[in-house]
Amino acid sequence: MSPVSIKIINKSENPLPAYATSGSSGMDIRAMLNEPKKIKPLERVLIPTGIFLEIPLGYEAQIRPRSGLAIKQGITCLNTPGTIDSDYRGEIKIILINLSAEEQVIQPADRIAQMVFQKVEQIAWKQASELNISERNEGGFGHTGTH
Repeated sequence: MSPVSIKIINKSENPLPAYATSGSSGMDIRAMLNEPKKIKPLERVLIPTGIFLEIPLGYEAQIRPRSGLAIKQGITCLNTPGTIDSDYRGEIKIILINLSAEEQVIQPADRIAQMVFQKVEQIAWKQASELNISERNEGGFGHTGTH
C-alpha cells in the first residue's frame, strides 16, 4: 500500500517531520523558536512550528504529546489530541503546558509533539424516537470495570 501524499510547506530551518522507525505511527514536530522559551509551572504557551499542510479530504492530522517530554519535563499538549482539519491551511502551532513544579525550557528545534494522520468519516444524522437496546445500554463512567 502506497502512502497518502500530503503537501507541506516548511518555513522553519528544522527538517520535515519524519517517522523515526518503520513501526512509528507518529512523526515528531519541532519548535520553530529564535530563542529558548521558558514555561512556568502550569503555564500554557503556543509554540510555532513553521509547518503548513494541505491534508486531503477524508483525513485529519492529530497532534499528540511526546512521552519523553512528559516524563522528563512534565510538559504535555493541551487539547489532546488536537485535530487539524483537511481544510485548515494555517501554521501548525502546538499548545504546551508545564505540569511540573519547576520552570521548564523549550529550546529551538526541540521535538515538542507528534503528528498522526487518520482517516475520518463524516456522518448524516438520522433522527429517531428510540434507540436499540445494547448489552451495556445506559451504563457509563466506570460501568464496564469491576474495580
